[in-house]
Amino acid sequence: MLKIIDLRNKKSFSFRSFAESKSTDKVERTVATVLQTVQRKGDAALRFYTKKFDRIELTDIRVSSKEINAALKYADEKFLAVLKKSAANIRRFHQQQVRKPFVMRVGGGSELRQIIRPMERVGVYVPGGKAAYPSTVLMNVIPAQVAGVKEIHLVSPPGANGTVHPDVLIAAAVLGVKNIYRIGGAHAIAALAYGTETVPAVDKIVGPGNIFVATAKKMVYGVVGIDSFAGPSEVVILADNSAHPTFIASDLLAQAEHDERAVPILVTTSRSLAEKVNAEINRLLDAQPRKHILATSLHAEGRIYVVASLQQGIMVTNEIAPEHLEIITTKNETVLQQINHAGSIFLGNYSPVAIGDYFAGPNHVLPTGRTARFSSPLSVDDFIKKSSVIYYTQKKMEEVADEVAMFAEREQLAAHALSLRLRKGAH
Repeated sequence: MLKIIDLRNKKSFSFRSFAESKSTDKVERTVATVLQTVQRKGDAALRFYTKKFDRIELTDIRVSSKEINAALKYADEKFLAVLKKSAANIRRFHQQQVRKPFVMRVGGGSELRQIIRPMERVGVYVPGGKAAYPSTVLMNVIPAQVAGVKEIHLVSPPGANGTVHPDVLIAAAVLGVKNIYRIGGAHAIAALAYGTETVPAVDKIVGPGNIFVATAKKMVYGVVGIDSFAGPSEVVILADNSAHPTFIASDLLAQAEHDERAVPILVTTSRSLAEKVNAEINRLLDAQPRKHILATSLHAEGRIYVVASLQQGIMVTNEIAPEHLEIITTKNETVLQQINHAGSIFLGNYSPVAIGDYFAGPNHVLPTGRTARFSSPLSVDDFIKKSSVIYYTQKKMEEVADEVAMFAEREQLAAHALSLRLRKGAH
């Protein structure tokens, strides 16, 4: 059952995430040691930490093509079919994001251009061990491929048998990813950032992970690019009395299922709906295989905010700036136009977050912890670089040299001014 908080008489609302996503000093010290050791000792350190943390004796760090092909050969046909449909949907959506270069003519034969180049080498982290996340493979690899990245290197921790989960290998095989390594944790991030004898250094690392992985990504930023410092997953459901209470309850449970720190929130204009949703949560919870995780998340992080109006609900939602937002009202489009901060938005009773997690097409790698105020979902843009090109003819330069030199002198940069004036009248 979620705690119900009545905001109907409140004129303002300030939100602090109940879930702490920041790494502790102890975690940072541990990760720093791992990063330094991998940087110094390479593959030997990867074997050491895999034995220490995963209790696996590594022989081959790289997954062979034979293993990848075997996973694909024995894949469940129904799973393979839906995986391919999902991949096609994700690829089609991300192809719409491709940017085009442009040219601006500025007179006298001079021009300004923007050119676009893909990153050359990207690392993708896919969580593993007890569970498998083939959807992570699709969501992180496909936009990189659409962007034109030449090399994609995937890391995923080994399971008890010492192999990467076959579902992860199947997804990689469907996308044609061949560079796969059976390593996880902070040491896998270190390998991608610094390179080892087996794992090449990459230009950017993307993909979710636990607090050690997230902290490692944060600490190698600058050596490589990263997608984000991701915190616990979140959903806000903004609903009026037109919403189906069972659907809302199931979506809040789905969010809580991620882990004990997941944040499930309902914002509603209807106290009656709030109580019905709580009743449905109680009814559905007992049958869930991850009941303990769900119950912990719901109790610690879950909230239902009852608001006086949709306008107040919109204000509350924008303040939370959620990773996932479901809008289930009689005025979905009107509400949508007023939402300024959200990672991915789902409209109506029949658009649950789960359809976006796996199948619809938009990316499920999203900003958390209120970073939707200034961040966006993972996209093709995350795998490209834009360069500016400036070409001035002599005539154009001579026209503006004195003006620009004066500008430089205002900033007391005499050499800048000289570099401009020397070109005036030069032959």
